[in-house]
Amino acid sequence: MNKEWSELNKTMQAQLQKRETFRGGINTLLILRDKLMDVILSFKNELSREDFNAMPFINADGYHSKSIAYSLWHIFRIEDIVAHTLISGDEQVFFSGAFAEHINSPIITTENELVKQQIADFSKSLDLDELYSYISEVKEGTEMMLKDMSYDMLKRKVLPENRSDLLKLNVVSDDESAAWLVDYWCGKDIRGLIQMPFSRHWIMHIEACLRITHKLK
Repeated sequence: MNKEWSELNKTMQAQLQKRETFRGGINTLLILRDKLMDVILSFKNELSREDFNAMPFINADGYHSKSIAYSLWHIFRIEDIVAHTLISGDEQVFFSGAFAEHINSPIITTENELVKQQIADFSKSLDLDELYSYISEVKEGTEMMLKDMSYDMLKRKVLPENRSDLLKLNVVSDDESAAWLVDYWCGKDIRGLIQMPFSRHWIMHIEACLRITHKLK
């Protein structure tokens, strides 16, 4: 893991443990996310459209076996679902902004269920400009929520009604490669969700994307 990202992530996790350092932990998280976002934006400036679809490690195990387009979709669909449906209990950016139509996505899920050529075909279908608009709006919405969050919220688990809403939306496939996400998310408290979909999840997939870009060079 990138040393700077790792240290920021570790610091953030420690700060979130105590009331007196909680706000600093949120600020550390925002700094980490901005640094990671700089990398995401660099992809758009430096890579070709074909690079976003490329899968040079298609037969490998691990996040680098995907495409960059898929990875960006996956990061921000998960964040949108968790931030809005499971924590805030409001409408996902994906639906409020009609992004299924704008991005030209044939699927509304996290895409955990896709493999190999399915990922390649999905990647080619996406409107990258609209995907980046979606990324920006999801990031902004999550960070507004984080800035308004109180320390006392951290120990709260996902509410039963929010889990029910998640299932009704059909945004997580019932395929075994994806269905586990529901129990995984709903078994965590808010602190746990902050420490994975909003931070470490970004790091893991962005580092995989960087591995792809290095291979393409």
